[in-house]
Amino acid sequence: MDLVGFSIIFPLFPAILEHYGQSGILLGLTESLDSFSEATGAGERFTPVLFGGILGSLYSVLQFFFAPIWGNLSDKFGRRPILITTTLGVFVSYLIWGFAGSFLLLVIARFIGGCMSGNISVATAAVADVTTKANRSKGMGMVGAAFGLGFIIGPALGGFCSQYNLLESHPEWEAYGINPFSVVAFVSAAIALLNFVWVKLRFAECLPAEKRGQASSRNPISRIREKLSPSIAKTNLTYFVFMFAFAGMEFTLTFLGANRFGFNPTQNAWMMVFVGFILVLVQGGLVRRLAPKLGERRVATAGLALVSIGLVILGIAPSVSILYIGLGFMAFGMGLCSPTLTSMVSLFASESEQGRALGAFRSIGSLARAIGPILASFVFWWFGSTFLYIAGAAITAIAVYLCTRIPNPVKQ
Repeated sequence: MDLVGFSIIFPLFPAILEHYGQSGILLGLTESLDSFSEATGAGERFTPVLFGGILGSLYSVLQFFFAPIWGNLSDKFGRRPILITTTLGVFVSYLIWGFAGSFLLLVIARFIGGCMSGNISVATAAVADVTTKANRSKGMGMVGAAFGLGFIIGPALGGFCSQYNLLESHPEWEAYGINPFSVVAFVSAAIALLNFVWVKLRFAECLPAEKRGQASSRNPISRIREKLSPSIAKTNLTYFVFMFAFAGMEFTLTFLGANRFGFNPTQNAWMMVFVGFILVLVQGGLVRRLAPKLGERRVATAGLALVSIGLVILGIAPSVSILYIGLGFMAFGMGLCSPTLTSMVSLFASESEQGRALGAFRSIGSLARAIGPILASFVFWWFGSTFLYIAGAAITAIAVYLCTRIPNPVKQ
């Protein structure tokens, strides 16, 4: 649900820019971006790219602040009440979007959704609660597979539902805030409501009262800087460096397809489906078998190396077939390193600090997702896709080195 909420809006950025472009708030922003594009010679495409980066980053910035908040509160009050509260909040955010007749309401909807979707730290901590150290990576692999599914479903759902505009048959509904994206929002709201009801009826509390800790500082910045073990700190640094590079490449991937190969939205969607499909296969199956045999650190290191190789191939790809080979390397590596790095943080943390440790971990990833796309957009249009992806590969290679410095988790 988090990844669906994060990615469902991806195919809609140009249409959102066009629809809300004449409103006071957005008009000033787009005029500033247009002026900047003209002054730097970035071209007319730069405005929607940077606009998409800003709106997408808003969601990630909020996850950065709220992931450790929800994780920390769940350590004190239990996983169930926090998950119930946040899943209901996600539903409300989609409902507001459905009636967002103004750009301000759209921003409010994304604001609420970003805050509530920080609950991924709670969901991940719940997986840690019900798995042993020996099979922790299997559980985290299933979380990773869910991420892959969300990455497939979100853009596909957004693109499909955007074909239906309620205003075409009922223009009078515009007075109630109905907009061209209301069908997307209402379908998302229905899924979110189902998720809330499912959690309410079927999710049993998995953190006993005797294992709960005390909530620490409510300041999100100070909380992620709280003293965690050196092993967790090294894992967090590795994850941040990797996600900083990966998020920028992930966001600009559709622009790479359009700019170099003339891909249309459907062809770009197929790229996302291809990546998501590999993520599901690797994280849902392969990583669960490899991690217990080879160890989390070794699998994570290999995954990061494969991502780096994939980014090099994407940067120099002269044909669509080579492009897909690069996508395969990148997705396969992502499928290996993401759940194993998550598992390592969980294994390094005590039972009473799972929510806090995983909240800080997810928050750091959200921070990388917040700044990576914007910086990558600048580099893409100023220096070109080849330079961007080679630079991303070099940054990921740094993450490979950092991962080798992390000690092996003890599973007794």
